[in-house]
Amino acid sequence: WLNEVSNNVTKQAVKDACNAYKRFFKGLAKKPKFKIRKKSKPSFYNDTSKLKVKEKKVLIEKVGWIKTNEQIPIDVKYNNPRVTYDNKYWYISVGVEVDKKQEELTDISLGIDLGLKDLAVCSDGKVFKNINKTKEVKNLEKRLKQKQRQISRKYEINKIKKGGSCQFIKTKNIEKLENTTKLMHRKLTNIRDNYIHQVTTSIVKTKPYRIVIEDLNVSGMIKNKHLSDSVRKQCFNKFRQYITYKAELYGIGLVIADRFYPSSKTCSECGSIKKDLKLKDRVYRCPHCGVVIDRDYNASLNLSMYKLA
Repeated sequence: WLNEVSNNVTKQAVKDACNAYKRFFKGLAKKPKFKIRKKSKPSFYNDTSKLKVKEKKVLIEKVGWIKTNEQIPIDVKYNNPRVTYDNKYWYISVGVEVDKKQEELTDISLGIDLGLKDLAVCSDGKVFKNINKTKEVKNLEKRLKQKQRQISRKYEINKIKKGGSCQFIKTKNIEKLENTTKLMHRKLTNIRDNYIHQVTTSIVKTKPYRIVIEDLNVSGMIKNKHLSDSVRKQCFNKFRQYITYKAELYGIGLVIADRFYPSSKTCSECGSIKKDLKLKDRVYRCPHCGVVIDRDYNASLNLSMYKLA
């Protein structure tokens, strides 16, 4: 069975694990986790030297020439070709060297406050709404729950008791329903991913000379059983990942504010700290200067002034 795939696929898997541990020991990343084959995304590596490209065609090792929907750049140096599957389509992604854009930046320091009520509130007054509150996403999640309940009921019907244990039989109908739920999960992921791309691109196109965001403790926030689902759907880590590489592409400086910096509790007018501010308080009322301002907008203003004095 090893002859069915290229030997570079198994070699690259070992190289990837080696690089992950190197980054862990240097303190650049967390310890690599063991990925179960059933839950991991189907993907494999293609050797760079054996990757050939024609007009809307690509040669994949041990597979042959395959048509592509988009044209891959021809006569350029490729880096790290990967083939992935998202339960509907196969994708090939290649790294290509591109010159950095020399953009004329403004003298604005932009602060971005991420939250659950709205995805992002910027210090220039722009508010990007929470996509998970739209009718399209809510209806899709409702249908997904219904399909998942159908699957669990069918598993209960096809349960067989053998000795002291229960055995569940997967029928063709269950497989069809599971494939339907996979496509629904894919659609939800694509909707959220596309929205984060739109938000980060529109922020970067304002061309501030620096962007300041918070260092959120997402893993700690997920431990809160009341907010964990909402935090997971907002994809804060993905937002940070996208804004980082897009800011670098435009030559914009990205500043990560300290995790314990009290951006929400500090008054953007006088600088006093309100220690008794609770999560349910959506309006900030300063007891010293008397200013009344939206909590998230106040936090974004404080982030825009982070370490400027």
